[in-house]
Amino acid sequence: MSSNGPSPDQVRAMHGRMLLIRKMEERLSADFHAGKLPGGVHLYIGQEAVAAGVCAQLTDADKIASTHRGHGHFLAKGGDPKTMMAEVYGRETGICKGMGGSMHVADFSKGIIGANGIVGAGLAITAGAAFAAELDGDGQVAVCFFGDGASNQGVLMETLNVTSLWKLPMVFICEHNGFAEFSPAATVTSGEIADRARPFGMPVQVIDGNDAVAVWTAAADAVAHARGGGGPAFIEAKTYRIHGHFEMEVHMLSRPYREEAEIEAWRGRDPIQRLAKHMVEAGIADENEIAEVEARTDAEVEEAAAFAEAGTPAGPGLAPGLMFADAGGGISGGAS
Repeated sequence: MSSNGPSPDQVRAMHGRMLLIRKMEERLSADFHAGKLPGGVHLYIGQEAVAAGVCAQLTDADKIASTHRGHGHFLAKGGDPKTMMAEVYGRETGICKGMGGSMHVADFSKGIIGANGIVGAGLAITAGAAFAAELDGDGQVAVCFFGDGASNQGVLMETLNVTSLWKLPMVFICEHNGFAEFSPAATVTSGEIADRARPFGMPVQVIDGNDAVAVWTAAADAVAHARGGGGPAFIEAKTYRIHGHFEMEVHMLSRPYREEAEIEAWRGRDPIQRLAKHMVEAGIADENEIAEVEARTDAEVEEAAAFAEAGTPAGPGLAPGLMFADAGGGISGGAS
């Protein structure tokens, strides 16, 4: 099965969403190193094409679950930059009132059922969302983003089994970025990750995760398959995280676990630069138009940062209202 590629408007939308993710993450990196954040952050820099290309196929009614590296998925699915930034800052104005933090951003109104600090935990949660969609019969799909480290968790096989057995509308997106925390994938992962899904009879694609158009096309096929009643589909997107596992690691590690030359080689495959080049060559946008989008995105990020810094820090008094249904103070329009 093969989809037509994205329209010029869809390419421009993907580029804009990828730029927003990149610039938000760069700002969070700077704010962390300036001591403005209450904890470490796991950044999505370098992987933007995967989130943007997949989420371009989804509606607000479709569900996604994410990982500890979840800011990109949140923004790609249409999450609000202001409330996400405030959440990472630990502010009451955050999408989860500052009580979830960087690794637990969620917004049910956008179908974002949660990032998760437990490796592989989103898989079973997404299977539940896919089962609910199947019972509702409303054509929704559920998508789980997970990393190469999670491909070694037993829950992946359990989820592949039950979703294929029951033909649930779930799409598996493995973001193979080459590292499980500080360990190169080759030292901890045996075989090809995509081969884990093939025995279950679902369609499997292995793609260049830094090619936004390739991601868009593969995701279009996978989502159409799941939405049409064909059961689950699996995509392994090969990509790379330019920053480390998390920003705190510079204060923890005595020596680097990868070579600078490797990082620079992947910078040369930057997904945003590649898409911008495609846009110019295809006549979708010229360099001036791309620069204007960057300027607007810079302003949007500055606005989000100002909103976050101005918020009130989350306090323990919020806890009863967030934990008990009859205590009031639930999270309106977001996660509860």
